[in-house]
Amino acid sequence: MENQTLKWNQEAVLQYRDKTVLVAGAARSGLAAAELLLALGARVLLYDEKKVDEIKAIPEALRNGHCELHFGEPVLPLISRCDRIILSPGIPLTAPWVAAARENGIPVVGELAFAASCAISPLIAITGTNGKTTTVSLLGEIFRQAGKIVFVTGNIGYPLSAAVLRAGRDDLFICEVSSFQLETVETFHPCVAVMLNITPDHLDRHGSMEAYIKLKQRIFENMDQSDFAVLNQDDPLVRDMAQNIRAQLNWFSRTQPVNRGAALREGWIEVIASGEAKRVCEAGELNIPGDHNLENALAAVAAANTQSVPLPVIAYALRQFKGVEHRIEYVRTINGVRYLNDSKGTNPDSTIKAIQTMKDPTVLIAGGYDKHVAFDSLAKSVVLSGRIKHAVLIGETAAQIEEALWRAGFADISHVGRLDEAVKTARGLAAPGGCVLFSPACASFDMFHDYEERGRLFKQIVEGLPEQEESI
Repeated sequence: MENQTLKWNQEAVLQYRDKTVLVAGAARSGLAAAELLLALGARVLLYDEKKVDEIKAIPEALRNGHCELHFGEPVLPLISRCDRIILSPGIPLTAPWVAAARENGIPVVGELAFAASCAISPLIAITGTNGKTTTVSLLGEIFRQAGKIVFVTGNIGYPLSAAVLRAGRDDLFICEVSSFQLETVETFHPCVAVMLNITPDHLDRHGSMEAYIKLKQRIFENMDQSDFAVLNQDDPLVRDMAQNIRAQLNWFSRTQPVNRGAALREGWIEVIASGEAKRVCEAGELNIPGDHNLENALAAVAAANTQSVPLPVIAYALRQFKGVEHRIEYVRTINGVRYLNDSKGTNPDSTIKAIQTMKDPTVLIAGGYDKHVAFDSLAKSVVLSGRIKHAVLIGETAAQIEEALWRAGFADISHVGRLDEAVKTARGLAAPGGCVLFSPACASFDMFHDYEERGRLFKQIVEGLPEQEESI
Protein backbone atom coordinates (compact mmCIF):
# COMPACT_ATOMS: atom_id res chain seq x y z
CA MET A 1 0.00 0.00 0.00
CA GLU A 2 2.76 2.40 0.93
CA ASN A 3 4.64 1.95 -2.37
CA GLN A 4 1.49 2.18 -4.42
CA THR A 5 0.46 5.51 -2.91
CA LEU A 6 3.73 7.14 -3.94
CA LYS A 7 2.25 7.83 -7.38
CA TRP A 8 -0.36 10.10 -5.76
CA ASN A 9 -0.10 13.45 -4.02
CA GLN A 10 0.92 12.58 -0.47
CA GLU A 11 -1.10 15.43 1.03
CA ALA A 12 -4.22 13.89 -0.52
CA VAL A 13 -3.27 10.43 0.73
CA LEU A 14 -2.99 11.77 4.28
CA GLN A 15 -6.17 13.81 3.88
CA TYR A 16 -8.32 10.78 3.01
CA ARG A 17 -6.63 7.84 4.74
CA ASP A 18 -8.77 6.43 7.57
CA LYS A 19 -11.48 9.03 6.89
CA THR A 20 -15.12 8.22 6.22
CA VAL A 21 -16.18 9.72 2.89
CA LEU A 22 -19.67 9.85 1.46
CA VAL A 23 -19.62 9.49 -2.33
CA ALA A 24 -22.92 10.79 -3.71
CA GLY A 25 -23.94 9.36 -7.07
CA ALA A 26 -23.24 5.82 -8.30
CA ALA A 27 -22.80 6.56 -12.00
CA ARG A 28 -19.40 6.37 -13.67
CA SER A 29 -17.70 9.22 -11.81
CA GLY A 30 -19.05 8.17 -8.40
CA LEU A 31 -18.00 4.55 -8.81
CA ALA A 32 -14.52 5.65 -9.92
CA ALA A 33 -14.20 8.09 -7.00
CA ALA A 34 -15.16 5.32 -4.57
CA GLU A 35 -12.46 3.01 -6.01
CA LEU A 36 -9.80 5.71 -5.76
CA LEU A 37 -10.81 6.49 -2.17
CA LEU A 38 -10.47 2.84 -1.18
CA ALA A 39 -6.99 2.80 -2.72
CA LEU A 40 -6.13 5.87 -0.64
CA GLY A 41 -7.21 4.04 2.52
CA ALA A 42 -10.56 5.72 3.14
CA ARG A 43 -13.81 4.19 4.35
CA VAL A 44 -16.48 4.79 1.72
CA LEU A 45 -20.23 5.26 1.97
CA LEU A 46 -21.53 5.02 -1.62
CA TYR A 47 -24.97 6.59 -1.96
CA ASP A 48 -27.47 6.89 -4.78
CA GLU A 49 -31.17 7.72 -4.67
CA LYS A 50 -31.78 4.91 -7.17
CA LYS A 51 -32.40 1.37 -5.97
CA VAL A 52 -29.73 -1.27 -6.39
CA ASP A 53 -31.42 -2.89 -9.39
CA GLU A 54 -31.30 0.46 -11.21
CA ILE A 55 -27.53 0.85 -10.74
CA LYS A 56 -25.19 -0.30 -13.48
CA ALA A 57 -22.59 -2.96 -12.68
CA ILE A 58 -20.79 -2.24 -9.42
CA PRO A 59 -17.03 -2.99 -9.55
CA GLU A 60 -15.92 -5.93 -7.45
CA ALA A 61 -13.52 -3.63 -5.58
CA LEU A 62 -16.51 -1.85 -4.06
CA ARG A 63 -18.16 -5.03 -2.82
CA ASN A 64 -16.14 -5.34 0.38
CA GLY A 65 -16.31 -4.29 4.00
CA HIS A 66 -14.60 -0.94 3.40
CA CYS A 67 -17.34 0.29 1.07
CA GLU A 68 -20.92 0.47 2.29
CA LEU A 69 -23.59 0.56 -0.42
CA HIS A 70 -26.60 2.74 0.36
CA PHE A 71 -29.00 2.73 -2.58
CA GLY A 72 -32.60 3.89 -2.58
CA GLU A 73 -32.56 5.00 1.06
CA PRO A 74 -32.48 8.39 2.88
CA VAL A 75 -29.17 10.20 2.65
CA LEU A 76 -29.47 12.46 5.71
CA PRO A 77 -28.54 9.74 8.25
CA LEU A 78 -25.28 9.19 6.37
CA ILE A 79 -24.16 12.80 6.66
CA SER A 80 -23.53 12.63 10.41
CA ARG A 81 -21.20 9.66 9.84
CA CYS A 82 -18.92 11.19 7.23
CA ASP A 83 -15.86 13.45 7.41
CA ARG A 84 -16.34 14.81 3.88
CA ILE A 85 -18.50 14.38 0.78
CA ILE A 86 -17.53 13.80 -2.84
CA LEU A 87 -20.25 14.87 -5.24
CA SER A 88 -20.90 13.48 -8.70
CA PRO A 89 -21.53 16.23 -11.29
CA GLY A 90 -25.16 15.23 -11.75
CA ILE A 91 -25.97 16.43 -8.21
CA PRO A 92 -26.14 20.23 -7.85
CA LEU A 93 -24.83 22.13 -4.83
CA THR A 94 -28.38 23.44 -4.41
CA ALA A 95 -29.71 20.00 -3.43
CA PRO A 96 -31.21 20.48 0.08
CA TRP A 97 -29.18 17.72 1.72
CA VAL A 98 -25.94 19.05 0.18
CA ALA A 99 -26.72 22.53 1.50
CA ALA A 100 -27.44 21.04 4.93
CA ALA A 101 -24.11 19.21 4.96
CA ARG A 102 -22.20 22.38 4.06
CA GLU A 103 -24.02 24.34 6.77
CA ASN A 104 -22.84 21.70 9.24
CA GLY A 105 -19.24 22.28 8.19
CA ILE A 106 -18.75 19.08 6.21
CA PRO A 107 -16.44 19.73 3.23
CA VAL A 108 -18.10 19.03 -0.13
CA VAL A 109 -15.91 18.59 -3.21
CA GLY A 110 -16.67 17.46 -6.75
CA GLU A 111 -15.24 14.27 -8.22
CA LEU A 112 -13.10 16.23 -10.68
CA ALA A 113 -11.43 18.40 -8.04
CA PHE A 114 -10.98 15.41 -5.71
CA ALA A 115 -9.25 13.34 -8.38
CA ALA A 116 -7.10 16.26 -9.53
CA SER A 117 -5.95 16.87 -5.95
CA CYS A 118 -4.65 13.31 -5.84
CA ALA A 119 -2.73 13.54 -9.11
CA ILE A 120 0.97 14.26 -9.52
CA SER A 121 0.95 14.11 -13.32
CA PRO A 122 0.31 17.32 -15.33
CA LEU A 123 -3.26 18.06 -16.36
CA ILE A 124 -4.58 19.94 -19.39
CA ALA A 125 -8.23 21.01 -19.05
CA ILE A 126 -10.62 21.97 -21.84
CA THR A 127 -14.03 23.57 -21.48
CA GLY A 128 -16.50 25.63 -23.50
CA THR A 129 -20.04 25.04 -24.69
CA ASN A 130 -19.22 23.04 -27.81
CA GLY A 131 -16.27 21.15 -29.25
CA LYS A 132 -14.84 19.81 -25.99
CA THR A 133 -14.89 16.12 -26.86
CA THR A 134 -13.39 16.61 -30.30
CA THR A 135 -10.66 18.89 -28.94
CA VAL A 136 -9.61 16.65 -26.04
CA SER A 137 -9.59 13.63 -28.35
CA LEU A 138 -7.47 15.44 -30.95
CA LEU A 139 -5.10 16.77 -28.29
CA GLY A 140 -4.78 13.27 -26.90
CA GLU A 141 -3.80 12.03 -30.35
CA ILE A 142 -1.19 14.80 -30.69
CA PHE A 143 0.49 13.86 -27.41
CA ARG A 144 0.35 10.13 -28.19
CA GLN A 145 2.15 10.82 -31.45
CA ALA A 146 4.69 12.77 -29.36
CA GLY A 147 5.37 9.61 -27.34
CA LYS A 148 3.42 10.43 -24.17
CA ILE A 149 1.16 8.04 -22.28
CA VAL A 150 -2.08 10.00 -22.25
CA PHE A 151 -5.37 9.62 -20.39
CA VAL A 152 -8.23 11.45 -22.15
CA THR A 153 -10.65 11.84 -19.33
CA GLY A 154 -13.35 13.83 -17.52
CA ASN A 155 -16.72 14.67 -18.99
CA ILE A 156 -15.91 12.62 -22.09
CA GLY A 157 -17.08 9.56 -20.16
CA TYR A 158 -13.89 8.26 -18.52
CA PRO A 159 -13.77 9.77 -15.01
CA LEU A 160 -10.61 11.50 -13.86
CA SER A 161 -10.68 9.35 -10.69
CA ALA A 162 -10.36 6.21 -12.83
CA ALA A 163 -7.47 7.74 -14.75
CA VAL A 164 -5.65 8.87 -11.58
CA LEU A 165 -6.05 5.37 -10.12
CA ARG A 166 -4.35 3.79 -13.13
CA ALA A 167 -1.85 6.43 -14.35
CA GLY A 168 1.87 6.51 -13.70
CA ARG A 169 3.79 9.51 -12.39
CA ASP A 170 4.98 10.64 -15.82
CA ASP A 171 1.69 10.23 -17.69
CA LEU A 172 -0.51 13.10 -18.90
CA PHE A 173 -4.18 13.87 -18.24
CA ILE A 174 -6.23 15.70 -20.86
CA CYS A 175 -9.54 16.48 -19.25
CA GLU A 176 -12.90 17.56 -20.71
CA VAL A 177 -14.55 19.79 -18.12
CA SER A 178 -18.27 20.61 -17.97
CA SER A 179 -20.05 23.49 -16.26
CA PHE A 180 -21.53 20.97 -13.81
CA GLN A 181 -18.03 19.93 -12.74
CA LEU A 182 -16.93 23.54 -12.43
CA GLU A 183 -19.45 24.13 -9.63
CA THR A 184 -17.08 22.36 -7.22
CA VAL A 185 -13.48 23.14 -8.21
CA GLU A 186 -12.08 25.15 -5.31
CA THR A 187 -8.62 23.55 -5.66
CA PHE A 188 -8.63 22.52 -9.35
CA HIS A 189 -5.39 23.71 -10.98
CA PRO A 190 -4.56 22.64 -14.55
CA CYS A 191 -1.22 23.58 -16.09
CA VAL A 192 -3.02 24.42 -19.37
CA ALA A 193 -6.68 25.45 -19.62
CA VAL A 194 -8.55 25.98 -22.91
CA MET A 195 -11.78 27.97 -23.35
CA LEU A 196 -13.33 27.07 -26.71
CA ASN A 197 -16.51 29.16 -26.90
CA ILE A 198 -19.54 30.30 -24.92
CA THR A 199 -23.19 30.02 -26.01
CA PRO A 200 -26.35 29.43 -23.92
CA ASP A 201 -26.55 25.97 -22.36
CA HIS A 202 -27.73 24.26 -19.15
CA LEU A 203 -29.72 27.32 -18.07
CA ASP A 204 -32.23 24.96 -16.42
CA ARG A 205 -29.52 24.20 -13.83
CA HIS A 206 -27.47 27.41 -13.71
CA GLY A 207 -30.37 29.87 -13.84
CA SER A 208 -28.90 32.56 -16.08
CA MET A 209 -26.33 33.15 -18.79
CA GLU A 210 -24.30 35.30 -16.39
CA ALA A 211 -24.08 32.45 -13.88
CA TYR A 212 -23.12 30.02 -16.64
CA ILE A 213 -20.28 32.29 -17.83
CA LYS A 214 -18.97 32.75 -14.28
CA LEU A 215 -18.88 28.98 -13.82
CA LYS A 216 -16.94 28.49 -17.04
CA GLN A 217 -14.38 31.09 -15.91
CA ARG A 218 -13.65 29.06 -12.80
CA ILE A 219 -11.39 26.77 -14.81
CA PHE A 220 -8.76 29.57 -14.64
CA GLU A 221 -9.18 30.70 -11.03
CA ASN A 222 -6.27 28.77 -9.46
CA MET A 223 -3.80 29.28 -12.32
CA ASP A 224 -0.72 31.51 -12.12
CA GLN A 225 2.07 32.84 -14.34
CA SER A 226 3.65 29.39 -14.64
CA ASP A 227 0.49 28.11 -16.39
CA PHE A 228 -1.03 28.68 -19.84
CA ALA A 229 -4.55 29.82 -20.77
CA VAL A 230 -5.71 29.24 -24.37
CA LEU A 231 -8.63 31.46 -25.45
CA ASN A 232 -10.81 31.83 -28.55
CA GLN A 233 -10.08 35.30 -29.91
CA ASP A 234 -13.12 35.12 -32.22
CA ASP A 235 -15.60 34.75 -29.33
CA PRO A 236 -16.31 38.07 -27.54
CA LEU A 237 -17.50 36.37 -24.34
CA VAL A 238 -14.27 34.39 -24.19
CA ARG A 239 -12.11 37.45 -25.03
CA ASP A 240 -13.62 39.29 -22.06
CA MET A 241 -12.32 36.61 -19.69
CA ALA A 242 -8.68 37.50 -20.39
CA GLN A 243 -8.59 40.48 -18.02
CA ASN A 244 -9.16 38.22 -14.99
CA ILE A 245 -6.67 35.47 -15.89
CA ARG A 246 -3.22 35.31 -14.23
CA ALA A 247 -1.85 32.57 -16.51
CA GLN A 248 0.14 33.27 -19.68
CA LEU A 249 -2.35 34.10 -22.44
CA ASN A 250 -2.36 32.20 -25.72
CA TRP A 251 -5.01 32.68 -28.41
CA PHE A 252 -6.49 30.83 -31.33
CA SER A 253 -8.42 32.35 -34.21
CA ARG A 254 -9.91 31.27 -37.52
CA THR A 255 -10.53 34.82 -38.73
CA GLN A 256 -7.78 37.15 -37.51
CA PRO A 257 -4.08 37.31 -36.51
CA VAL A 258 -2.99 36.51 -32.93
CA ASN A 259 0.15 37.67 -31.15
CA ARG A 260 0.72 34.29 -29.49
CA GLY A 261 -0.99 30.95 -30.13
CA ALA A 262 -2.45 29.48 -33.35
CA ALA A 263 -4.30 31.02 -36.28
CA LEU A 264 -5.41 30.42 -39.85
CA ARG A 265 -3.59 32.40 -42.56
CA GLU A 266 -3.76 31.89 -46.33
CA GLY A 267 -5.29 28.45 -45.82
CA TRP A 268 -2.56 27.29 -43.41
CA ILE A 269 -2.72 26.51 -39.69
CA GLU A 270 0.15 28.42 -38.08
CA VAL A 271 1.64 28.76 -34.62
CA ILE A 272 2.76 32.20 -33.52
CA ALA A 273 5.28 33.10 -30.81
CA SER A 274 7.41 36.22 -30.32
CA GLY A 275 5.99 37.67 -33.51
CA GLU A 276 7.18 34.72 -35.61
CA ALA A 277 4.68 32.50 -37.47
CA LYS A 278 5.47 28.88 -38.39
CA ARG A 279 3.29 26.75 -40.64
CA VAL A 280 1.90 23.47 -39.31
CA CYS A 281 -0.29 22.08 -42.10
CA GLU A 282 -2.93 23.18 -44.58
CA ALA A 283 -6.46 23.46 -43.22
CA GLY A 284 -7.70 21.36 -46.14
CA GLU A 285 -5.72 18.39 -44.83
CA LEU A 286 -8.00 18.01 -41.80
CA ASN A 287 -10.33 14.99 -41.86
CA ILE A 288 -12.97 16.60 -39.64
CA PRO A 289 -15.44 18.83 -41.53
CA GLY A 290 -16.66 22.33 -40.77
CA ASP A 291 -15.38 25.67 -39.52
CA HIS A 292 -16.13 24.65 -35.95
CA ASN A 293 -13.74 21.70 -36.23
CA LEU A 294 -11.09 23.99 -37.70
CA GLU A 295 -11.47 26.09 -34.54
CA ASN A 296 -11.16 22.95 -32.40
CA ALA A 297 -7.98 22.03 -34.26
CA LEU A 298 -6.52 25.51 -33.76
CA ALA A 299 -7.25 25.27 -30.03
CA ALA A 300 -5.53 21.89 -29.82
CA VAL A 301 -2.51 23.21 -31.77
CA ALA A 302 -2.20 26.23 -29.47
CA ALA A 303 -2.39 24.02 -26.37
CA ALA A 304 0.13 21.52 -27.70
CA ASN A 305 2.51 24.31 -28.63
CA THR A 306 2.58 25.57 -25.03
CA GLN A 307 4.11 22.19 -24.16
CA SER A 308 6.70 22.37 -26.97
CA VAL A 309 5.32 19.48 -29.02
CA PRO A 310 7.31 19.45 -32.30
CA LEU A 311 5.35 20.94 -35.20
CA PRO A 312 5.80 17.92 -37.51
CA VAL A 313 4.24 15.73 -34.80
CA ILE A 314 1.27 18.12 -34.48
CA ALA A 315 0.87 18.16 -38.28
CA TYR A 316 0.91 14.35 -38.51
CA ALA A 317 -1.74 14.01 -35.78
CA LEU A 318 -3.96 16.61 -37.46
CA ARG A 319 -3.83 14.71 -40.74
CA GLN A 320 -4.54 11.35 -39.08
CA PHE A 321 -7.38 12.33 -36.75
CA LYS A 322 -10.77 11.08 -37.98
CA GLY A 323 -13.10 12.63 -35.39
CA VAL A 324 -15.11 11.19 -32.49
CA GLU A 325 -18.12 8.94 -32.12
CA HIS A 326 -21.53 10.66 -32.05
CA ARG A 327 -20.20 13.88 -33.62
CA ILE A 328 -21.33 14.14 -37.29
CA GLU A 329 -20.42 10.45 -37.46
CA TYR A 330 -21.11 8.63 -40.71
CA VAL A 331 -23.26 5.55 -40.10
CA ARG A 332 -24.46 4.15 -43.43
CA THR A 333 -25.65 4.95 -46.95
CA ILE A 334 -28.99 3.47 -48.02
CA ASN A 335 -30.29 4.04 -51.55
CA GLY A 336 -28.04 7.05 -51.97
CA VAL A 337 -28.96 8.67 -48.63
CA ARG A 338 -26.19 9.18 -46.05
CA TYR A 339 -27.14 8.78 -42.35
CA LEU A 340 -25.14 10.88 -39.87
CA ASN A 341 -25.12 10.49 -36.09
CA ASP A 342 -24.63 13.78 -34.26
CA SER A 343 -26.07 12.75 -30.90
CA LYS A 344 -23.46 14.98 -29.24
CA GLY A 345 -25.46 17.92 -30.58
CA THR A 346 -26.89 18.60 -27.11
CA ASN A 347 -27.60 22.34 -27.56
CA PRO A 348 -28.75 24.59 -30.41
CA ASP A 349 -25.31 26.00 -31.20
CA SER A 350 -23.83 22.53 -31.58
CA THR A 351 -26.58 21.54 -34.01
CA ILE A 352 -26.14 24.81 -35.92
CA LYS A 353 -22.51 23.88 -36.47
CA ALA A 354 -23.57 20.45 -37.76
CA ILE A 355 -26.11 22.04 -40.12
CA GLN A 356 -23.41 24.36 -41.47
CA THR A 357 -21.33 21.34 -42.55
CA MET A 358 -24.16 19.92 -44.67
CA LYS A 359 -23.52 20.21 -48.43
CA ASP A 360 -26.51 18.17 -49.65
CA PRO A 361 -30.32 18.28 -49.10
CA THR A 362 -30.85 17.09 -45.53
CA VAL A 363 -33.64 15.83 -43.30
CA LEU A 364 -32.96 16.90 -39.71
CA ILE A 365 -34.06 14.82 -36.70
CA ALA A 366 -34.06 17.01 -33.56
CA GLY A 367 -35.59 17.38 -30.10
CA GLY A 368 -35.05 16.09 -26.58
CA TYR A 369 -34.80 17.22 -22.97
CA ASP A 370 -35.73 20.82 -22.15
CA LYS A 371 -32.70 22.77 -20.81
CA HIS A 372 -34.59 26.09 -20.96
CA VAL A 373 -32.69 27.49 -23.93
CA ALA A 374 -34.25 29.21 -26.93
CA PHE A 375 -34.33 27.67 -30.42
CA ASP A 376 -34.67 30.85 -32.52
CA SER A 377 -31.01 30.80 -33.59
CA LEU A 378 -31.37 27.15 -34.61
CA ALA A 379 -34.50 27.94 -36.63
CA LYS A 380 -32.77 30.81 -38.43
CA SER A 381 -29.84 28.52 -39.23
CA VAL A 382 -32.21 25.94 -40.70
CA VAL A 383 -33.65 28.58 -43.04
CA LEU A 384 -30.36 30.29 -43.91
CA SER A 385 -28.52 27.06 -44.69
CA GLY A 386 -30.92 26.18 -47.48
CA ARG A 387 -29.92 22.54 -46.95
CA ILE A 388 -32.56 21.43 -44.45
CA LYS A 389 -35.59 20.26 -46.40
CA HIS A 390 -37.61 18.80 -43.52
CA ALA A 391 -37.42 18.62 -39.72
CA VAL A 392 -38.59 15.52 -37.85
CA LEU A 393 -39.12 16.43 -34.18
CA ILE A 394 -39.20 14.24 -31.06
CA GLY A 395 -38.96 14.63 -27.27
CA GLU A 396 -40.01 17.27 -24.75
CA THR A 397 -38.86 20.18 -26.86
CA ALA A 398 -40.59 19.22 -30.11
CA ALA A 399 -43.33 21.85 -29.76
CA GLN A 400 -40.82 24.59 -28.82
CA ILE A 401 -38.61 23.83 -31.82
CA GLU A 402 -41.67 23.76 -34.10
CA GLU A 403 -42.78 27.19 -32.86
CA ALA A 404 -39.31 28.62 -33.50
CA LEU A 405 -39.23 27.10 -36.98
CA TRP A 406 -42.66 28.54 -37.80
CA ARG A 407 -41.53 31.99 -36.66
CA ALA A 408 -38.52 31.70 -38.96
CA GLY A 409 -40.78 30.78 -41.88
CA PHE A 410 -39.98 27.05 -42.03
CA ALA A 411 -43.04 24.78 -42.22
CA ASP A 412 -41.79 21.38 -43.42
CA ILE A 413 -42.14 19.69 -40.03
CA SER A 414 -43.21 16.27 -38.73
CA HIS A 415 -43.81 15.10 -35.15
CA VAL A 416 -43.19 11.53 -33.98
CA GLY A 417 -43.05 9.84 -30.59
CA ARG A 418 -39.97 7.62 -30.75
CA LEU A 419 -36.54 7.63 -32.34
CA ASP A 420 -37.27 4.58 -34.52
CA GLU A 421 -40.34 6.36 -35.89
CA ALA A 422 -38.21 9.45 -36.55
CA VAL A 423 -35.67 7.44 -38.56
CA LYS A 424 -38.38 5.74 -40.63
CA THR A 425 -40.12 9.08 -41.26
CA ALA A 426 -36.84 10.71 -42.27
CA ARG A 427 -36.10 7.83 -44.63
CA GLY A 428 -39.38 8.40 -46.41
CA LEU A 429 -38.60 12.11 -46.82
CA ALA A 430 -34.93 11.93 -47.86
CA ALA A 431 -34.00 11.81 -51.54
CA PRO A 432 -31.03 10.01 -53.13
CA GLY A 433 -27.95 12.20 -52.89
CA GLY A 434 -29.16 13.67 -49.63
CA CYS A 435 -28.61 13.11 -45.90
CA VAL A 436 -30.46 12.28 -42.71
CA LEU A 437 -28.82 14.21 -39.87
CA PHE A 438 -29.63 13.19 -36.30
CA SER A 439 -28.61 16.26 -34.28
CA PRO A 440 -31.06 16.77 -31.40
CA ALA A 441 -29.98 20.29 -30.21
CA CYS A 442 -31.02 19.07 -26.74
CA ALA A 443 -29.88 16.81 -23.94
CA SER A 444 -31.09 13.23 -23.88
CA PHE A 445 -32.48 12.88 -20.38
CA ASP A 446 -36.17 12.85 -21.35
CA MET A 447 -35.77 9.56 -23.26
CA PHE A 448 -32.23 8.22 -22.68
CA HIS A 449 -29.54 7.90 -20.02
CA ASP A 450 -27.06 10.02 -22.00
CA TYR A 451 -26.15 11.14 -25.53
CA GLU A 452 -24.06 7.97 -26.03
CA GLU A 453 -27.02 5.67 -25.43
CA ARG A 454 -29.10 7.88 -27.73
CA GLY A 455 -26.46 7.81 -30.47
CA ARG A 456 -25.94 4.06 -30.20
CA LEU A 457 -29.68 3.47 -30.58
CA PHE A 458 -29.82 5.73 -33.65
CA LYS A 459 -26.98 3.76 -35.24
CA GLN A 460 -28.63 0.47 -34.33
CA ILE A 461 -31.90 1.57 -35.93
CA VAL A 462 -30.14 2.76 -39.09
CA GLU A 463 -28.08 -0.43 -39.36
CA GLY A 464 -31.31 -2.41 -39.09
CA LEU A 465 -33.06 -0.63 -41.96
CA PRO A 466 -33.63 -2.83 -45.02
CA GLU A 467 -32.07 -1.79 -48.32
CA GLN A 468 -35.51 -1.47 -49.88
CA GLU A 469 -38.16 0.54 -48.06
CA GLU A 470 -41.09 -1.62 -47.03
CA SER A 471 -44.34 -0.80 -48.82
CA ILE A 472 -47.29 0.23 -46.67
